[in-house]
Amino acid sequence: VIINVGGIKYKVPWTTLENCPLTRLGKLKSCSNYDEIMNVCDDYDVSCNEYFFDRNPSAFRTIMTFLTAGKLRLLREMCALSFQEELVYWGIEEDHLEWCCKKRLHQKEEEAAEARLYEAEMVFSETTQCAFQDNSRLNLCMRKLRDMVENPHSGIPGKIFACISISFVAITAVSLCISTMPDVREEEDRGECSQKCYDIFVLETVCVAWFSFEFLLRSIQAENKCAFLKTPLNIIDILAILPFYVSLLVDTVSTTNSSKPGGGAGNKYLERVGLVLRFLRALRILYVMRLARHSLGLQTLGLTVRRCTREFGLLLLFLCVAMALFSPLVYLAESELGAKQEFTSVPSSYWWAVISMTTVGYGDMVPRSIPGQVVALSSILSGILLMAFPVTSIFHTFSRSYSELKEQQQRAASRQMR
Repeated sequence: VIINVGGIKYKVPWTTLENCPLTRLGKLKSCSNYDEIMNVCDDYDVSCNEYFFDRNPSAFRTIMTFLTAGKLRLLREMCALSFQEELVYWGIEEDHLEWCCKKRLHQKEEEAAEARLYEAEMVFSETTQCAFQDNSRLNLCMRKLRDMVENPHSGIPGKIFACISISFVAITAVSLCISTMPDVREEEDRGECSQKCYDIFVLETVCVAWFSFEFLLRSIQAENKCAFLKTPLNIIDILAILPFYVSLLVDTVSTTNSSKPGGGAGNKYLERVGLVLRFLRALRILYVMRLARHSLGLQTLGLTVRRCTREFGLLLLFLCVAMALFSPLVYLAESELGAKQEFTSVPSSYWWAVISMTTVGYGDMVPRSIPGQVVALSSILSGILLMAFPVTSIFHTFSRSYSELKEQQQRAASRQMR
């Protein structure tokens, strides 16, 4: 049979096509008339019995290699998604691809799905904005509010709003650090409030008021309130804002109860309330995560973590296996031959194995014997190698994610300018 694909002719024995009866080429032999042939190919020359297919000749060359030799691989000079379309056209399943090529194809599919999702969100946003292209003052204000709070690159109001938000995040982080100073903690334990403590409280109140106002603006301009509340960054905002109001409520209740005669039970209650207040105030550090709204690097980090869950799982698996291996070895070496028994049990040796394999090495637990030091050297070298294996893949994913997000931002900016 003579097969012409994109101008390149191939002479193939019918027996080769019989090996793949479910493919498009395998259906040629079962065709009995001209109409059935034209349903399979694009054109047919009766005089020389030549079948013509208007497809990519480079991709078909790889498919012919698969039909004759049984090896199916992707082409470097061809898009993986385009090659996938060629496989669908010729009726060849993706399972025949080599494992490395299949991994590359799945990676491209994930990137294309994320790009389509991002484009759909942008189109939906533009469609929503176009749907409100009337002259009503309310819709005009909503469009301006949406651009100001969601897109810092929309203009001067958006940039000013983003700068103010970042400034309040920095102020909150600094006030959290100051509130943990020993003198402030001592005043809090004694139930006193100096001028410094009062200033910190006022500063925190102003910051929370701004964050609450910002969250309110974002919720007002959101089209779908349920989808807005399910967004990860908005959930972080809620977890960061609520502790302030809860701590105020708990503080008010504790003050009311402390004024009542209660003796020792009241003191225990105050201790528990103080512990709850310290925990709630520590949650203010979640404000730092708000920087992800305006930082391309933090967005890239989040996307990389989401894409590299399998690599992080492998890293944790390697660490657990090595920890389960070296902890009993160092315990046996030190308990039998060690001059000083710092490794009292295998569970206590797990901590030493973790800090040794991660090249931290605090020095709180040190093997003294020669066999223990050999085990320690082996664990350190193994930790370096095991940590390095998944890091390469994570680095490439981070670089690719950064490039994709940057391109998406550039496309969004150019689309908005148009």
